[in-house]
Amino acid sequence: MDFNFTEEQQQLSDALRRYLDKNYGFEARQAIVKTTEGVSAVHWNAFVELGLTALPVPSAQGGFDGTPFDMLAVMQQLGRALVVEPYWATAVGVEALRLAGDVQGEDATLLERVATGEVRLAVAFHEPDARYDLFSLATTAKETGDGYSLTGTKSVVQHGAQADFWIVPARVAGEVALFVVARGAKGADVSDYRTIDGQRAATLKFNGAHARRLGGASVDTSVGAATWERIADYATFLLCAEALGAIDALTSATVEYTKTRQQFGVPIARFQALQHRMADMLIHAEQARSITYLAAARYSSESPDERRRAISAAKVRVGQAARYVGQQAVQLHGGMGVTNEVAAAHLFKRLAIIETTLGDVDHHLERFTALPGFAQAAA
Repeated sequence: MDFNFTEEQQQLSDALRRYLDKNYGFEARQAIVKTTEGVSAVHWNAFVELGLTALPVPSAQGGFDGTPFDMLAVMQQLGRALVVEPYWATAVGVEALRLAGDVQGEDATLLERVATGEVRLAVAFHEPDARYDLFSLATTAKETGDGYSLTGTKSVVQHGAQADFWIVPARVAGEVALFVVARGAKGADVSDYRTIDGQRAATLKFNGAHARRLGGASVDTSVGAATWERIADYATFLLCAEALGAIDALTSATVEYTKTRQQFGVPIARFQALQHRMADMLIHAEQARSITYLAAARYSSESPDERRRAISAAKVRVGQAARYVGQQAVQLHGGMGVTNEVAAAHLFKRLAIIETTLGDVDHHLERFTALPGFAQAAA
């Protein structure tokens, strides 16, 4: 299997990297984080001009039919630069509309508006008491004359307050369904806050909020649950791809720092014990990269179990690499590694949040071992 980027994918990655290197340095990023909004309209518009918002959108709605490998190329660069704009949230929302929405009517129109950068999306994965259980849904929906009304609470919705529309899972007569809620809808309350990694998240409270159901009024329990799980797998894969970029940046920053910091009159990069540790950081990074590329190839597999196996394996290996590389980077930076003045500390924070989003290492190990065939293979 060829895991090399195509010429077009490499050109897109290079163009995005050049833009970020020139306009999205660490100080610029920190200035954005400190603003009230926590995101930059200028950079969002630049991403639109680069075609990033249209990339995951189907061609029928004005997009580029971006593949998982296309998205992998983009997310690595966004992770490397610690980008705080709501791209991940919007891309996952596009996948939800693509999988669960109607190709005609309002869903198609919404995708067209995403492609042009006019609107942003967010998917409400988490509930206060659910931990990592996607199907522990206390939010309920009741049919009304002109749609549905939602009641419930969603927590830690990444870029929830910056989104124009939310994709919200809820139960209808005990069965899983997905709904679109417009920001500002009556009965929907938003509490925005900054997370420890400089991103924005929100708590959404629905008290009879007006909602539109994705895919029409028909209810199919198996399809609804399966689609919701696949959307979460897509979001998890994108997080793994973002983590690769952050791991690369953290490894490079650590190597450069050891070339400048001196002890006993020589750079600490000359100490063999530290060279071994940095070599191990690189090994962890490359192993995480290989398994994430495999997840990109398997995401579209016709076998749901094959997809689940690849995604969970990637989340486990990336989580382990993120923790190891982050800890080594902080130790090799010394006291500077935990200060806000250096990018290393912020990269470590972002990696820590990624590792615990949509299932940590233990959760995905449990999911992986529960899949059919594992017990026989391990015997």
